[in-house]
Amino acid sequence: MRDRLESARAAIDAHARLVPDFPEPGIAFKDLTPVLAAPDGLRTVTAALADACMGADLIAGIDARGFLLGGAVAHHLGIGVVAVRKGGKLPPPVIGVDYELEYGSARLEVPASGIDFTDRHVAVVDDVLATGGTLCATIDLLRQMGARVSDVAVVMELSGFPGRARLEAVGGADVRVHNLCEG
Repeated sequence: MRDRLESARAAIDAHARLVPDFPEPGIAFKDLTPVLAAPDGLRTVTAALADACMGADLIAGIDARGFLLGGAVAHHLGIGVVAVRKGGKLPPPVIGVDYELEYGSARLEVPASGIDFTDRHVAVVDDVLATGGTLCATIDLLRQMGARVSDVAVVMELSGFPGRARLEAVGGADVRVHNLCEG
C-alpha cells in the first residue's frame, strides 16, 4: 500500500500543472487534469485511492471529477459506484441536501429509489478537499439515505483550509479522511 501511495505522489508531482494567478492573482492553482490524462497517473492514483477505500460496499463519486475517480476506484475494487449529482441533474424522485458555499448555496442529490443505501459502507471519492462544504453535505446526504460513510478519499488536500476539521466534526470517529498529497 505504501508503494502505491508513493507511486501516486510521484505521478502527481510529475504530471500536475501549476497555473499561476488562477483563479485570482496571487493564487497558484495545481491542475490535476494532466495527472488523470497520463496512464501512469490515472493507474497509480486509482490504486492509491482504492487502498484508502478498502472495505467499502459502494463508492460515492461527487459531481464532476469525483465521477471519474469514483468510477475507476469502484472498478478497481470490484464494487458499484453512485454519482452524487448537483441539483436538478437526476430524474425524479431524488433525495437532496442544500448546503452553503463560500459564495452562495448549492444542492446535491442522489436517486430516491433503485439503490439501497441502508447499512452499506460507503466511501466518498473526490479530487480536492478545501473548505469541506461539498464533502460534508455528501456525508449528510448519504446518511439520510441510511448509509454508513466509512471513508473520504481525495487526491489533494489544500493546506490552510478548514476542510479536514469540518469533516472530522461532521463525520466523527466513524469517517476516516485520506489524501494522496497536500497542496
